[in-house]
Amino acid sequence: MTDTAIAWDTYSQQRPERRRTNARGETTWFNWTQYPDHGPGAELLEVPAGGRVLDLGCGKGGNAAHLASLGVRAVGVDVSPRQLAAAQERWGATPGLELHQAEAVSFLAQDRDGFDTVYSVYGAVWFTDPTRLLPAIRERLRPGGRLVFSQRPPVEGCYGCQASYIPRGADEDPLVVKRWDYEPDGWERVLKEYGFTDVTADVLAAPPGKRTTGTLIVRTRA
Repeated sequence: MTDTAIAWDTYSQQRPERRRTNARGETTWFNWTQYPDHGPGAELLEVPAGGRVLDLGCGKGGNAAHLASLGVRAVGVDVSPRQLAAAQERWGATPGLELHQAEAVSFLAQDRDGFDTVYSVYGAVWFTDPTRLLPAIRERLRPGGRLVFSQRPPVEGCYGCQASYIPRGADEDPLVVKRWDYEPDGWERVLKEYGFTDVTADVLAAPPGKRTTGTLIVRTRA
């Protein structure tokens, strides 16, 4: 197992399971932010009826399963075997859902069918070198296809490749993974450099009474 897979396996153990229902009583739903019952939903993806969509860093599979429940052909990819095992256990029988354990760029390189939409929710777009990932996504997006992703806004002055720390036991050093942080105009510049157009990047404020950290949501088109 790679160091990256070990790190995300460790992270998986620290994350709670998705609730059985949300505030509206739904058993599947789409969530872009770190807060429950907050923000927009799957409409940002603009997936055509019967379209094929890729979740890069699908984690335990809740967002991809929701899309499959809407009649979309949803493909979830994650590098963590533990995350994928949890996704398979809960959502594996969902019609229209595929789950794959793979690194994002490698999976894109092997795919031959293409996608109408690629998305990432605090996932692989945040934690993969954009010089490798964005060309791979661009190659697999069908003409006019959407790329949409969300992540935490950057700390002021800390842009580009940064370190994220995943804690372990009290006597163990944390695990380190790389992430890529840009302000909205920085993402616009980077995406256009790799052939994407129609870029919109905005920070959605946290819900009232929560921490001040919002969610950066970026939308663009091939």
